[in-house]
Parts: sequence; structure tokens; C-alpha cells
Amino acid sequence: MVERQRTRKDGAVALAAAATGLLLCAAGCSSGGTASDDARAAGDPVEVLHGTAEKLIRAGTSKARTSMEMATGGTRVTIRGEGVYDFAHQVGRLQVLLPQDPAGADEHRPITELLAPGALYMKNRGAGVPTDKWVRVDTASLSDGNLVTGGATDPFAAAELLRGARGATYVGRTSVAGTAVRHYRGTADLRVAARDASAGNRAALRAAAKGFATTTVPFDVYLDDQGRIRKVRHRFSFVNGQQKDTVAVSSTTLLYDFGADADVRLPKAKDIYAGRIAE
Repeated sequence: MVERQRTRKDGAVALAAAATGLLLCAAGCSSGGTASDDARAAGDPVEVLHGTAEKLIRAGTSKARTSMEMATGGTRVTIRGEGVYDFAHQVGRLQVLLPQDPAGADEHRPITELLAPGALYMKNRGAGVPTDKWVRVDTASLSDGNLVTGGATDPFAAAELLRGARGATYVGRTSVAGTAVRHYRGTADLRVAARDASAGNRAALRAAAKGFATTTVPFDVYLDDQGRIRKVRHRFSFVNGQQKDTVAVSSTTLLYDFGADADVRLPKAKDIYAGRIAE
């Protein structure tokens, strides 16, 4: 009887010790890794972000969705786009859908945009341009470097902006469209981004650094385990040239289906409109 009681007592003590160990482990064990472990494994946030453009070049191509929300004087509009991008050649194609007029009377045809180093091509531009012609715009001539004008930020330019990251923090793990990602938040300097950008984006980003209300661009970016951008959101601030009001713009780019076919062909000279564009 004494031996049985001792056995029960020893078993209870062992069970209590095991339970205590489980509680302590729940409070502080790191067999699965903690957030701080993950942050250390991810590396220095600024260095990681400086390399995202190169990771996209190595990825080759992807599909893309864009969203640009503008707010000024109590008015808010959203422009959406969808298409493909070839990061190796820095060319892309987007179908950009303009919002309805406030009265809802006018339906806008989607604008086809072709993105290329130093240039933006638009079809169905309106403003007196024949429907079978393209309009070509030199992005370096735009005060925003075409980060805003086209209604969508060029996906590779969005990545190159992160070359200007001056301060960034690792927020933690989450998911984007079912893909596990690491979330970073910080600010980029347009002047630094322009200095370190590829030759195709350097002049346009330099123009943006001069034309925006501030060269500081807050961002949130989500990288997959290969270091590729899955989602990036930039918040721009620039001055409306007509009303001199500051316009707040939130530009979001989603990248997915890496390796997708992205055969982007730029217009021939005979297909580019050379006439006057109505205001």
C-alpha cells in the first residue's frame, strides 16, 4: 500500500512537472522560432529592400495588378490596372480603367499602357487622339517621373524606389493572396533612389525628386521567401499644377504568377500620334 501511494505521488509530481514545463514553453520556448528570430533570419531590413529590384530581374516576369487612389479637396478617386511585366527587359503592358464620372454617365474605355525605360505609351488616350494611334510620353519630362501620371506606377520603378530606403523595420510574417510573406515598413528618399536606379529609371526618378512636394516616400512592402515583391504600397505627395493644392496619392502594386508569358512589343514609329493633344 505504501509503495502504491508513493508511486501515485511520484506520478503526480512528474505530471505536475511536465505541465509546468509546457506552460513555461508556451510562455517562452522557441522551438518554432520567435518573431525576433525571424527578424534576425530576414537580415538587415534596409539591405534586404535595396536588393528587391535585382530579385525581380532574376525572377524574369510576372503578372501585375495596380491601384492608385488620389485624394484632394475632399474628392477621392481610384484608378485600377492589370497586366504583365518583363523585369529583365523593363517593359510591361497594363489595361488601366479610369473611374466613372461623378454623375455616372460616361463609361471610359480602358487605356492600354506600355511601360518602357524612359517612355510611356498610351492607347485609347482620348483627347482627340485617333483610336488606332499611340501617344508617347517621355517620362523624364513629367514632374512626377510617371510615378503618378499614368494612373499606375511602373512595377519596376516601384521596386527601384526601394533602392532609396533610408529607414525600414521588419513588421512580421503575414500572407498576401495566400502566399507567406515578410512585411517591411519604412521611408525612401527619391534622390537616393534616383542616384542608385538603373539607367532606364534614373532620369524619371530624378524628375520626381524635383517635382514632388517632398522627396520622402513612406512605403509598406511584402516579400516572399525568395525576396520577391508580392505587394508594395507607396504614399506620394505632390502639388497639383492647376490648383496648387497638395495631392495625396496611395499607389499599390501586386505581383503574382512569376514566370508568366509577358510578350510586350512597343509601337512602331508610324503608329505613334504626332498631332496635337487636346487639354
